[in-house]
Amino acid sequence: MLRARGIITALVASLIASVLLSSWAPVGAGEAAVVRKIAKPGVKPPPARCEAPKFRIVVDVGHTPESYGALSARNDPEFGFNFHLAKLITAKLKSAGFAAARLLVTDGKARPSLVKRVSAANDGQAELFLSVHHDSVPDKLLETWEFDGAPSYFSDRFSGHSLFVSERNPHFATSLMLARMIGRQLKEQGLHYASQYTLPVMGRYRRQLLDKDVGVYRYDGLVVLSQTQSAAVLLEAGSIINRDEEMAMNSPERQELIAAAVAAGVGEFCGKR
Repeated sequence: MLRARGIITALVASLIASVLLSSWAPVGAGEAAVVRKIAKPGVKPPPARCEAPKFRIVVDVGHTPESYGALSARNDPEFGFNFHLAKLITAKLKSAGFAAARLLVTDGKARPSLVKRVSAANDGQAELFLSVHHDSVPDKLLETWEFDGAPSYFSDRFSGHSLFVSERNPHFATSLMLARMIGRQLKEQGLHYASQYTLPVMGRYRRQLLDKDVGVYRYDGLVVLSQTQSAAVLLEAGSIINRDEEMAMNSPERQELIAAAVAAGVGEFCGKR
């Protein structure tokens, strides 16, 4: 869906230099061995209770410096948006008593980085995995404009956040419950979800809508959702290819709103365990 049209800026590179890979377990083994770890059987059931200080949460920064996802309407890489919001969400979770919450940042190309992050979460016995992203649209929906003298792409047609879960996840029902709780918190803050994933125009990116009230979709093809051995949710926090929403997503006010809503949703989730 996301067409790369530029390079990572020095600012983004320096932003993540000190936290390039943060996890409970090393992931330096060969990729084949890591794949075997991901595929191994014997998934443990989730604990009966959630003790917030001990509840192991992985907040995954979507994409990497080398494989940075979408470019915004103003040519900023998605990875930078993801890193900033994921870091804020982690801080909010810690402030809410989830002392074991960890920020996960990986490096490398797309596929190997997915293997790394799933392995890190599984080896660290994560009890909850949240992957943070920002949305774009299929290339066929893009329009051209010029920003700062450079040709750029945008689509103001769609906006809003969305939440994804996988039925292939061993804790699908738990994942869906968490996604709904986060979605309700976002809705209560006056935010709307992206409804375009149900439309034929989305082509191969069309998804099944599981909750039409708060915008939870099924996406079985995502490695980080289907291969993690804990409940797992992917959040597309907003559309950075939409020119107005890109500006909103860059604002401290919107970032605080989303991070607080996510932390509140996780808190509600923990209270029901």
